[in-house]
Parts: sequence; structure tokens; C-alpha cells
Amino acid sequence: MAQGLDRDNPLIQERLKKLKELQGQGIAPYPNGITVSHFIDQIQKGFDALSGEEVEAKTATYQIAGRVMALRSFGKAAFVQLRDRTGRLQVFIDKKSLSQEAFQIFQALDIGDFIHVTGRLFRTKTHELTLRAERLRLVTKSLRPLPEKWHGLTDVEIRYRQRYVDLIANEAVKDVFVKRSQIVHHIRDFFVRRDFLEVETPMMHPIPGGARAKPFVTHHNALGRDFFLRIAPELYLKRLVVGGLERVFELNRNFRNEGISTQHNPEFTMLEFYQAYATYEDLMKMTEELLESLCQKLFQKTTLTYQGQELSFKAPFSRMTLYQALVDIGGQKPAILESRNEAKKAAQKLGIKIPNEETPLPMILTEIFEATVESKLIQPTFIYNFPTVVSPLSRKNDKDPSIVDRFELFIMGREIANAFSELNDPLDQEGRFREQVQAKSLGDEEAMAFDADYIRALEYGMPPTAGEGIGIDRLVMILTDQPSIRDVILFPLLKTVD
Repeated sequence: MAQGLDRDNPLIQERLKKLKELQGQGIAPYPNGITVSHFIDQIQKGFDALSGEEVEAKTATYQIAGRVMALRSFGKAAFVQLRDRTGRLQVFIDKKSLSQEAFQIFQALDIGDFIHVTGRLFRTKTHELTLRAERLRLVTKSLRPLPEKWHGLTDVEIRYRQRYVDLIANEAVKDVFVKRSQIVHHIRDFFVRRDFLEVETPMMHPIPGGARAKPFVTHHNALGRDFFLRIAPELYLKRLVVGGLERVFELNRNFRNEGISTQHNPEFTMLEFYQAYATYEDLMKMTEELLESLCQKLFQKTTLTYQGQELSFKAPFSRMTLYQALVDIGGQKPAILESRNEAKKAAQKLGIKIPNEETPLPMILTEIFEATVESKLIQPTFIYNFPTVVSPLSRKNDKDPSIVDRFELFIMGREIANAFSELNDPLDQEGRFREQVQAKSLGDEEAMAFDADYIRALEYGMPPTAGEGIGIDRLVMILTDQPSIRDVILFPLLKTVD
């Protein structure tokens, strides 16, 4: 049930009383048309190097606005910490310097209010740069007090459910999302400079496809039919390659009906890009260039620390085949690579449930890989040569058709990217789709559906192409040293509370 303002709360009652008194004095508590002459960081940068005498020698006045973050009142005077989007500045408010109306506003101030201040600068006895208020105007009256002990707010329920409070209380949180925006901007610029075209593809799909995942279902009333929130834009982007848009990318929201964890949110952001006349090996190099350049641009270095673990993003990254990793990292006996019976025994020891007796050996090996290898891939590592049976959209390797030309990039034990040389043979793709339909009939909820229109598109001819998807949220987690995906999504999905 929606909750309104808690008017029984004595702190809220006090603020409502002040609001009413201000209105009774003819003071508008929510005025419009507020302008400023400077942002706080401009003032700080212009005066940080000046002494108190040099500051006071300046006669210019400044107009700033922001939220009151701290208030030390001495009756007829006060020091206020004011914050705008660029920083903080101390403001000195003194009855002698203000009009009667401005002093009435000062008397009604609470932490959280927005004010507009005009004045000149000076330094206090402790050398803090301070604006002496000559004019004071209320911009927005805050009716709800910040939570108790809101400085450095740590209650994750409040932080995630009320992100607006989190952003007020924890300036480091804002820095994470500023960094996220800078990361996305750099990625976009990286591809535009390489002659990729940014496109937008549908969010509602008549057929779920482009990845192995369980979709969300929605209903379109006018058309009288169900649609699926996209689990990936892949098949639409490759349709564009067929149409002659040979280099395309999309920064998109995807939706997968899966569990919630520190690494999973049902709604998440992906980068997907496709390049004609390229192979998965070309994309390995491009991925290295992208991540190394991101680190250099944002942090001026290629070695970062994630949760105490030092990571190197200096190219080239490590490379290893999936089967090699099973033995060398997963500690599995080479016999499981050839014997389904041995692989089944190994899986059972690990507590892995085999779906049915028809489950092929490569699928079992992939499950063992996920259980024994992934968590140990700490440094950026490309795992390649995935089994064909678990890669329904990937091109078969020319020398060994049981594997595909595909890689996944792992960092800190989690998948960050998935890429492959695309399957552009329509007959092969049709057969793979039919295998997926068969798997779905046997209980595999994540198996793909048959997409006849995509087959039709391939029948018109798609040039040899390589494509890749990169999980933006997980990448931002690592680059900003955040332990949970909820820390890099402004409004993560949470359980409903009464």
C-alpha cells in the first residue's frame, strides 16, 4: 500500500509548521526561475590557492544554490554546508547582513532544504573558504528529515529502495554512477570512432531469442497476443548486417526471468556489437583494446584493485580452451573429455544434476567447467573453443565441427563478455534451432525457440561476421570496485515489502 507523508512524526510536524509559517509570511517555499552565477567547484578551483587576504581583496559577488547538508546555528548567525552537483561550500549567515524576510527564512531552515545565496567570499580563522550571505532565498522546503545517522548511510534496504536518500547521504555513491556514465560514454565513442553505427532494436519480441534464458512475458491488448521482453538483441542486429549495416552496436536493456544475486538483476544493460568481415579472434583484440583504453581514460593506469585483488588490464589477456581449462584449472582427469560415463561420474561428485540420459557429453563438460573453473579465473582470461551443442548461434570450427569459434571473457570468476564468429549458413542454423526446440520439449526452459524469420533473413545472405555482448553492469562493478550489481544499478529490482 502506498504510504503518504507521516504527519504523526514530530520532526515532520515541525517542518510542516515552518512551511505554514513561511507561507503565512508571504514567502513562497517552492519558487521557480532560480539562476546561479557559478557552481561550487568553479569557486573552489578559482580560490583554493589564495590566502585569506587575497580572497577578501576580491570584490565580486557570487550566486550559488544547493542543498543544506549541515547547519550550525548560533541564534543570530550560522554556518551552513551547502552542496550542489559539483561540490560543497561553507556559507556564513548573519542577521546583520540579511533583510528581515531573509532572516525569517534562515530561522526556518532545516537540513535538506535547498537555498539560493548571494554574497562575497572570505576565509574563516580555520582558513575554510566561505561565502558570506548578503541575500538568502528559500528554493525548496524539505518536509521529510533524512534518516537517523544518515551521514555514511549503510542500511542497504534504505540505500537500494530509496536511492535518492542514498545519493544524498553517500557522496561516493554518486561518484560510482558518474563513473558508470563515463564508462558508457567511452564505450560509445570507442565504437563510433571505428565506424560502427549505433542502432535501436525492439524491446518486445514475438519470439524470444538471441540467448539461452527464460523470458518475461507481457500481453499486448490491441493485438491480442503475448510478447516477450527481449533477452538479447542479437537476432535483430544480425538482420541489420544482412541488410547492409555491416558495423552496428547497441547499448541496451535486456530482461531475463532469473534469480536475483550479487551478480544478477533480471533487468540489466548489455553492449552488443557486430562487425562484418571479422572473426572472433579479431574481437578478442578489440575487447582488449576497449578495456585497456577504458582503464587508461578513467584511471590513467591499467592495473586496478577489485575487492582487494589486483587486476591487470594490460593486453594481451590470457587465453585457454575450455577443455584445457577443465584439466589445468579445474583439476579434472583428461578421461572425462572422451568418456560420457567418466564425465557423468565427475558431475555427480560435484552435485551437478544431469537433465536426462540423452544429455550429450559436451553439455556435461560445460556444466563441470562452470562448477570447477569459472570461479578461479581471476585475471582477465579468454576461454575459447566452446562445444557446438551449447552454442546454437555460433559458427562451427573449420577443423573440428564439435566446437565453435567462440570465446567468453572472465574476470574475477564471472563472465563479462561472450563472442563468436556468427553462424551465417541458414541450413545449419535451421538445424540448430530444431535441436533447441527438441531440448525445450525435454524440459530445458532456457532453450531457444524456432525463429523462421531469422532463417529467412540468413537465406538472403549474411557476410561472414563476428559479434559480441558485454555485460555493462558487471564491467562497471569491477572498474568501480563494487561488490554487488545492486551498487551499480540506480534502481535495482528488489522484493516487494508491505
